[in-house]
This record gives sequence, C-alpha cells and structure tokens, in this order.
Amino acid sequence: MCFLLLATASCRPHKHIMFLKTHKTGSSTVLNMLYRFGDERGLWFALPTSDHFGYPNYFSAHHVRGYQSDSQQHFDILANHMRFQKSEVEKVMPPDTFYFSIMGDPVTMAKSAFSYFKTISPAFSQAESFHAFVSKPWKYYNPYVQYSHFSRNMMWFDFGFDHNANYSESLAMKGESVIRKTFNMILLLEYFDESLVLLRHALCWPMEAIITFSMNMQQSGSNEEMLLTENQERRLRDWNALDWHLYKAFNHTFWEEVERFGVARMEQELVILRNLRAKQMQTCLLEDGKLVESNKISDADLKPFQTGVKKILGYQLKPDLDNATHKACLNMVRPEIPYRKLLEAKQSLSAPPSLEKNSKM
Repeated sequence: MCFLLLATASCRPHKHIMFLKTHKTGSSTVLNMLYRFGDERGLWFALPTSDHFGYPNYFSAHHVRGYQSDSQQHFDILANHMRFQKSEVEKVMPPDTFYFSIMGDPVTMAKSAFSYFKTISPAFSQAESFHAFVSKPWKYYNPYVQYSHFSRNMMWFDFGFDHNANYSESLAMKGESVIRKTFNMILLLEYFDESLVLLRHALCWPMEAIITFSMNMQQSGSNEEMLLTENQERRLRDWNALDWHLYKAFNHTFWEEVERFGVARMEQELVILRNLRAKQMQTCLLEDGKLVESNKISDADLKPFQTGVKKILGYQLKPDLDNATHKACLNMVRPEIPYRKLLEAKQSLSAPPSLEKNSKM
C-alpha cells in the first residue's frame, strides 16, 4: 500500500498524546486513527481496566490497566472516554504530552445523542419525540439522576465541569480558560477534515496517519424527525448554554488557526487528504465504502456495537486482498471495542515501558 507522506523533516512526530474523547462529536473516528498510529509504531496505550475509565465518574489513574503508583512507568497514548481530571491524567502521562479534544455544535450533538442515548438518558427516554424534548426540555429533565448529562451540556461534563451549573458569562469564560491552559488543540466536528490537517501539523505526523473512515455512524432517520426551525435550534443552544459558549469560543480560535496556517494551503491539503481517502476506500471496501447494517457484515470483529434506537452501521472489506493490505484495511474499519481488546491482548504480554525508556522513543 502506498501513501503520500508530507511530514516535514524539521520536526519529530509527537508520540505522547492525550485525547479527551467527548461524546457524539466524531470522536470514535479520531480514536481509530490514534489506535492505528500507536499500534503500527508499538506505542503503549493507557487502556481502561473495564469498558471505560469509571465513566461517568471522574477519571482516576487506577482505572488504567497496568498502572502502578509506585513505579516510573508512563504511557504513550490515553484516548478512551472519560470525565477529565487533569491531576489524575498527569499521573499516567509524561510531562511532554500533547492534549487535544473535539467539540461540536450542541444542535448537531443533540440530534445524534437523542437516538443514541434514548435508552440511557432519563430525559430522552421519557420524551415522546425529539421535537417534544426540544420544546420543553425541563419537563423531562431531572438534574439529580445518573446520565442526565447526555441531555444537557455533554461537553462541559466531559471536560470535568458541573453540567447543571446555572449559566453565567463569568462561569463559562472560567471553564474556557481552564481548557485553554490544558489543551493544545480543539478539533471541530463540523470541520473534521480541516481539523485533521491542523492536527497532523501540530503533531508532525505524515498524511497517511490521518486518513480515516467515519466510525460509529447511525442509520439515518427521516429528515422531518430531526429537522428543526431556527427557533428550535436557538432553544437547544440556550438549553446547552455552557456547551454553546465553548463551541463558539473554540470555533473562533479554530478559524484563527486556519488563517495562520493559510487558507490556500489548507485547501491544497484537503484535496490531497480526500483523494487519498477515496483511493483507500476503493482499495479496501465493497461498494466504494457504503455503510451497511451489522447483519450484513460476516466478520464478527467488524460488527459495530449496537445501542440506542437507530442501528449502528459498519463496513464490508473486499475479499481477496493481499495480507498486508487486508491488515491495514481491517484496522481502518475495526470498531472501538474489538480494537481495544486486540490492544489489550498485545499489551498483556509485557509491562508498560519505564519513564526512561519512554523518553527515548
């Protein structure tokens, strides 16, 4: 398999990475990218002892598989879902770690979250429809029950703040400031490819490393089901006011970064990235990458986890690929849980690297 490599010779690729995997923001696609980058280079992942890092409780270093508080071990990549707690993350990751996350418009996120968390979020499960929830969210919302955050200020919660706090400009700006001091970069769901281009330059990664296929995609419903008026969108953003503040603030920063990077240069790299993705889809996938229902996927390792009221779709690999191509294609479409279990199996054969060894990678 041949990829166009564009990494500059003047920098070294970042290999110590912390990705805060927020919910319903395209983060599963980013995680697959990180899994592949680390897996191909023998990097060590901080993986959860169970399916997650104790979520929705705050992250603790003791939730990391193989973590020992009295050792000098360090991990290379930390990227699974968590509720962020910096002091605990710093126990696991080296001082030179690159921190990044991804945000989305609360309207976009709510549309996806309503069907995905319909059976988990009490507010969503009680609402007769998405429109009913949008019209009167307080009618269905109980701030004191678990998983209430899936229906209000999801991002604010994942970054470690109180999702039920009353909005004020000073509170929102304080949270924004905390994030800016910790995170080196914030990607945007609505400008995913542009985000990957900026990220690859910040990390000094080759273009091949950011070729992705969309993961954890839900089956589309009727347009009427999720179609909102401007009034309804405004109501949703008011309901998620803390998230909306974050999105506006980091959207502004994002486009400043694009301007610094160069708009023409960005357009050139987007063309290259999208062409490479299209070629990779043509190489790997049946029907040029058409997403299919799980029952049409024969390989159990490629069947996506099903939750919510809409089917989660996956991919079918082309048959008769050579071994090297098949392995590369398989990892590009391997869902999160099977890939995590594969990494767990690989890492179970040895101990995490020490700080001294890790620093020389």
